[in-house]
Amino acid sequence: MVTKLALLGAGRIGKVHAKAIAEDKRARLVAVADAFAEAANAIAAATGCAVKTIDEIEADPEIDAVIICTPTNTHADLIERFAKAGKAIFCEKPIDLDVARARACLETVRKTGAKVMLGFNRRFDPHFQAVRKAIDDGKIGTVEMVTITSRDPGAPPPEYIKVSGGIFRDMTIHDFDMARFLLGEEIVTVMAVGAVLVDPKIGELGDYDSASLMMTTASGRQCVISNSRRATYGYDQRIEVHGSLGSVSAENQRPVSIEIANKDGYTRPPLHDFFMTRYTAAYAAEIAAFIDCVETGSAPSPSAEDGLIALTLADAALKAAREGIAVSVKP
Repeated sequence: MVTKLALLGAGRIGKVHAKAIAEDKRARLVAVADAFAEAANAIAAATGCAVKTIDEIEADPEIDAVIICTPTNTHADLIERFAKAGKAIFCEKPIDLDVARARACLETVRKTGAKVMLGFNRRFDPHFQAVRKAIDDGKIGTVEMVTITSRDPGAPPPEYIKVSGGIFRDMTIHDFDMARFLLGEEIVTVMAVGAVLVDPKIGELGDYDSASLMMTTASGRQCVISNSRRATYGYDQRIEVHGSLGSVSAENQRPVSIEIANKDGYTRPPLHDFFMTRYTAAYAAEIAAFIDCVETGSAPSPSAEDGLIALTLADAALKAAREGIAVSVKP
């Protein structure tokens, strides 16, 4: 059986997912929808799929599942719509920028029994998965402390900041999910500080461009997150997990992993320039995992519930940064 998929949204990430589907022999992209005809036509030409409206995709009984890559403010509505239509759903994070709206969306998901997977692609990065395997295999004993460094090469334009939901809901949300993935326990306390050190315009819009967070679980396990909208040396993505018997870490990745030694010292090539190249393998692996869920009927992971928890942690971090307090979160 070939899983038939439809793509909602033909922008940058939509193109990445279309490519991943095309490379998986178990699935076929049969339709694409986008408000911009040129973008939809480009993917249709590259993959051989049809350009359809969202209404047509919803009504088509031959389509098994949808990949939602539309703007954030459409996610919850589309999840509910296709859950009721009986289709499996993959949706880019977040479900919504508002926790209450996300909770309402999850109620629809539960009532319909729809399978919904959230696009926390970093769980599928082979390096981060190897870290998790080392933990599961007992290589470092009991997890005690997690350190996550996530810094972008440059700040997004003010127009993006206006609709992104802010640094915690847009950027740190990936790190919240990774923290849960590695800690193995739910986070119950969030402390955060935010500053505007990169672009004053970001501060004028009420957001931060630099943030540091400390989070704890009920047993006392700790996670520290460092975020910045500026890293002049490239896309900085590192994790370290310290345990009772040792530690395991994943270093920054480069398009070419070599080291040159000469009279000037030791030099290495630059880091990846952003997430589109750094997480290529992760994007392909998450789509493959979603196709597995559609084929086998297994529970998707990361789930819609994982998305809600990450959004709840983002809200807690914003409150902690604004008020200078430690915020308790219900597990």
